[in-house]
Amino acid sequence: MAAGIYPYFREIEGKQGTEVLMGGHRVLMFGSNAYTGLTGDDRVIEAGVAAMRKYGSGCAGSRFLNGTLDLHVQLEKELAAFVGKENALCFATGFTVNSGVIPCLTGRGDYIICDDRDHASIVDGKRLSFSQNLKYKHNDMEDLEKQLQKCNPDAIKLIVVDGVFSMEGDLANLPEIVRLKHKYNASIMVDEAHGLGVFGRQGRGVCDHFGLTDEVDVIMGTFSKSLASIGGFVAADESIINWLKHNARTYIFSASSTPAATAAALEALHIIQNEPERLENLWKVTNYALKNFREAGFEIGATESPIIPLYVRDTEKTFRVTKMAFDEGVFINPVIPPACAPQDTLVRFALMANHTNEQVDEAIEKLTKVFKQLDLL
Repeated sequence: MAAGIYPYFREIEGKQGTEVLMGGHRVLMFGSNAYTGLTGDDRVIEAGVAAMRKYGSGCAGSRFLNGTLDLHVQLEKELAAFVGKENALCFATGFTVNSGVIPCLTGRGDYIICDDRDHASIVDGKRLSFSQNLKYKHNDMEDLEKQLQKCNPDAIKLIVVDGVFSMEGDLANLPEIVRLKHKYNASIMVDEAHGLGVFGRQGRGVCDHFGLTDEVDVIMGTFSKSLASIGGFVAADESIINWLKHNARTYIFSASSTPAATAAALEALHIIQNEPERLENLWKVTNYALKNFREAGFEIGATESPIIPLYVRDTEKTFRVTKMAFDEGVFINPVIPPACAPQDTLVRFALMANHTNEQVDEAIEKLTKVFKQLDLL
């Protein structure tokens, strides 16, 4: 703050699209998780407006009591079918899915095993559990096997992993995790927050991308990214969902998601399924950006997704890059500990389906200028 490079809580003065208004100026938005580009879509907006007119502004209670609408149930059924599970359960936020579901799936004497770069909501979920918590080095399958070998063979062993890692943009090695699942009689939960709407058939996620949906026991996702709303869900077989309905504290003791948010997510889900060109556009512009960042000399790591990390490896310079890029008209996000290791600080460049190659060119030109000014290229 004292140095004038504080990068948080920057105010946006309108809809979030590929360009936003901030302080009356046009800024290219490359700091959003709206991969499908639907947050400003008129159909999504109108669905939310219509739901508010029909159901009111809120439900004034939890799903457990007076807060269940037929709209919630419809969304759950369609989400379950979309991700290939028997049933689903909608929560008010994606964070409360992980923080509420994970403590319910295992008990004393059981194990929760996580990648050391899993999302904060997974970390909080395992902290709330009475089970033993283990973690393995990021995407290191040898280390995952070592952790599984520590476990009591007769206990429940739940491996919880991000499908797409939200800062680095790389994918979980799901095929190998599934192999180890069978070898050690474990179970798998995959967080599809950044995979839904991006990977797999019609955007069904990383589990579908690898053809391993049936091997994954529990799938969670959020509405705040590709589904252009706010909320989250968990999908699994009927018995697990029924258990969670009656035991997940963040579900039972939270007010249900608003009618507008629920309807907006449902409409976005329909659009994703009916407009395959949206996913095609996302991958065209993603591959274009990946190629051009590499050619410009940026270090972008092992990303395989629309999340492109531009490594800075210096905390102060990470803040300076963010501020200087913003002054040039490019909105990106800084990533510092605890969201990454101290030596891995970066700025996160994220793409949407409605970004153009020209916008990417403009951003890369400006970011190249900034990185060179700070001796990072």
